[in-house]
Formats: sequence, structure tokens, C-alpha cells
Amino acid sequence: MGRQSEALLLASRPRDARAVAQRGLEGARARGERGNEAQCLRALGEAEASEDLSEADAAMAHLEEALALATELGMLPLVAHCHLGLGKLYRRTGKGEQAQEHLTSATRIYRDMGMTY
Repeated sequence: MGRQSEALLLASRPRDARAVAQRGLEGARARGERGNEAQCLRALGEAEASEDLSEADAAMAHLEEALALATELGMLPLVAHCHLGLGKLYRRTGKGEQAQEHLTSATRIYRDMGMTY
């Protein structure tokens, strides 16, 4: 469901992306699928962040929860994606120092894994 939510975001359908991510999150938690839970948390945060800044607090909370879970599970690509999402969101909300910290972390992890643009 996390990937489907991301596809909906790319199609400029944030409300649908949010609904799909929320359903996926509920299902992943019910089945104890912690990796899928982390992916759905990130997708939910990204969907909330893409709408308007009124959802910024919820988006940050979901992205931070996804980051913590992905870190615990050793899901480095997802950790990097969470840092990137948080960095972009903090930048949009005028929190430059926090944005830079997350963007630097994302860049470092991407480079360490050999992931480039």
C-alpha cells in the first residue's frame, strides 16, 4: 500500500494517497508487518506533507515514526527517504536548521549506499 500511495502522490492525488496509506498502515499493524508499517507511515507523512501546511505536524509525526521504525529494522533506503521527507518539510515550515540536519543525513546515507540521482 505504501507504493500505491506514492504512485497516487506522483499523480497529484494526495487525498487518495493519504487514504491508501492509512488503510495500508492499519493492515500492516494488524498483521504485525513492521517493515510495511514503516513504509506506510512514510507514505502517510508524505501525503500529509504534500497537501497543505495545516497537516505539517501530523506529517512530521508520521515521518519521524517511520524513521524510528526503519532505523530499528535496518531499512537504510527507507531511513534516507524519511530524512529527505523531513528535510523538505522542515524547509517548507521555515525550520532551516532541522531541515539541513535531515537533508545532510539523507545525502550521506544515499552516498554510502551508492544511490545517486
